[in-house]
Amino acid sequence: MKKVVTVSLVALAVICLGTAVWADQKNYGCGLGSIAFEGNDGLISQVSAATTNGTFGNQTFGITSGTSNCEQFKTFVSNEKINTFVAENMDSLAKDIARGHGEYLDTFAGLIAVPESQKTAIYASLQANFSKIYTSDSVSYLDVLRNIDSVIASS
Repeated sequence: MKKVVTVSLVALAVICLGTAVWADQKNYGCGLGSIAFEGNDGLISQVSAATTNGTFGNQTFGITSGTSNCEQFKTFVSNEKINTFVAENMDSLAKDIARGHGEYLDTFAGLIAVPESQKTAIYASLQANFSKIYTSDSVSYLDVLRNIDSVIASS
């Protein structure tokens, strides 16, 4: 019994010391915990920050809104509303992009917040790069979104 306790204590010490060495990694992510425990990079502070983020669910809000030391997604490929729209309207959106105008293309442009002054240029760019967006008959909606993102970024 004494041997088991000794081995357990040694193992615990190794784990704690090993974790303390990596304590400056900030493994707690973003959210209220990252603000409340900012500047405290010890193991206890990181655990407390992670617990705060997880307990109050504020990390999800921070990621969605870009607050609480969180960053919003930089591309529209990560947006669920846009993903759903493209997934449900692949054929209609393809027809509008091929024509360079249309209701589905207008709706999509609204979802990705294209300024009115840039719509004509972006529509023309999408139309000119149709084959880069719809690369095959079996292209997935995620590939279409990535391809659109790439075309818009390069125009």
